[in-house]
Amino acid sequence: MVCSVLRWQNNTVQKLVIASNNPGKLREFQFLLQPLGIEVLTQAQLGIAEAEEPHNTFIENALAKARHVSRLSGLSALADDSGICVTALDGAPGVLSARYAGEPKSDQRNNEKLLHDMQGVADRRAHYYCVLVLLHHADDPQPLIAEGEWHGEIALQPSGDGGFGYDPLFWLPGLGKMSAELSRDEKHAISHRGKALRMLLEKLKVL
Repeated sequence: MVCSVLRWQNNTVQKLVIASNNPGKLREFQFLLQPLGIEVLTQAQLGIAEAEEPHNTFIENALAKARHVSRLSGLSALADDSGICVTALDGAPGVLSARYAGEPKSDQRNNEKLLHDMQGVADRRAHYYCVLVLLHHADDPQPLIAEGEWHGEIALQPSGDGGFGYDPLFWLPGLGKMSAELSRDEKHAISHRGKALRMLLEKLKVL
């Protein structure tokens, strides 16, 4: 059984700040964290600007975002860094997934660029990756870290109007559907973010 509030490092967490302004991610986190009975805030609600993400790895960027939000809010923070990694593109877009087509960020332009870069490419394998970092405070020396992967392929054209990011192009051969064609419950049951959050909750479980 999971406790009704998060407990770790001998502390109880009743408020948690999500270090993201991505509306799709925020909807997923609020849905997935709802059963825990904690107050979930967003950095935008607290007037906190997005952190810089200068690093080449997901884990470093997630840590930077969590520390930034925790330091400015004085609260525990949960940060996610995630993206899609395409085998034929040597793992790109990777940490640049949200800005693959440049600024301003645009899911549509990112998808169009990915389709362009994959023209004539036979190997369509790709996977979503997510790493979560949970900090009790900004200088927490022992952050909780969890990760998840979700494997599929890059389709030849987009389909579906659900999800966000690259979901209209993320083909799931085993299901015969795009990620954007899944219901919210279907997606959370198998997605990279759902897997990472379940791993995180396992680390927080009170038996």
